[in-house]
Amino acid sequence: MNDFLQSIIDRDPAAKSKLSLILTYPGVKAVFFHRIANFFSTAKFDLIARIISQFSRFLTGIEIHPKAKIGKNLFIDHGMGVVIGETSEIGDNVTIYHMVTLGGIAPSINSNDQRNIKRHPTIEDNVVIYANATVLGGDVVIGANSIIGANVCITGSIPENSVVTYKIVPDALGYSKRFRIDSISGWIYTTVKLDREDVEMYSVLVRATDNAKKVEDRR
Repeated sequence: MNDFLQSIIDRDPAAKSKLSLILTYPGVKAVFFHRIANFFSTAKFDLIARIISQFSRFLTGIEIHPKAKIGKNLFIDHGMGVVIGETSEIGDNVTIYHMVTLGGIAPSINSNDQRNIKRHPTIEDNVVIYANATVLGGDVVIGANSIIGANVCITGSIPENSVVTYKIVPDALGYSKRFRIDSISGWIYTTVKLDREDVEMYSVLVRATDNAKKVEDRR
C-alpha cells in the first residue's frame, strides 16, 4: 500500500499526503475495493464480488469488473465515469484519467458465444490514457510507455513507446483557425472570442496520429 500511494504522489502534483489520498481520492478507493472483489471472484464467489464492485461504483463513480486483471500502482485520476471491462488486463504503473472506457466491440446478440473469449483490451506497463479516451476490443494491445490523448477511440493495437498526437485539420470555412488543440492531451481551446449570434455551432475535424500514422479522424 505504501508503494502504491507513493507512486500516486510521484505522478500527481496535487497529492499532498498519503492520508489525503486514502480519504479523498476515488481512484484509490476503487482500486482497493477491486482487490477485494477480485479475490472473491477468483474464489468463485461471483455474487459477493459483484456486490462489492457495485458498491465501489456507487461510492466512487468508477466501474471495474471483478475479473479484470490489474497490475501494481494503477492510478485512476479524478476517476468519474471510468469503465474497465471484465477481460481487461492492465500492467504496472498505468495512469488513467476520468471518462476512460476499456470496452468490448462484439455485439451481445449471443452472450454464450462470448463468455470464454477475451473481449477487452490489454494495457501494458507505464501507459497514460487521458480523459474520455475509448479503447475497444480483445485483440487490442496498447504497448508499454505509450501515451493516449483525450477523446480518441482506438480499436487497433499500438506498439511500445507510441504517442498518439492530435491536430486540427484546416477547413474551407476557416473555423479551424478559431481553435487550437494540445497535441498530446487532445484538449481543444478557443483562440478568439466566439459569438453565437455570428455562428451558432462550430464543427472542426481533429486528426489523431501515431508516429505520423493516422489513427482516427473525429468531429
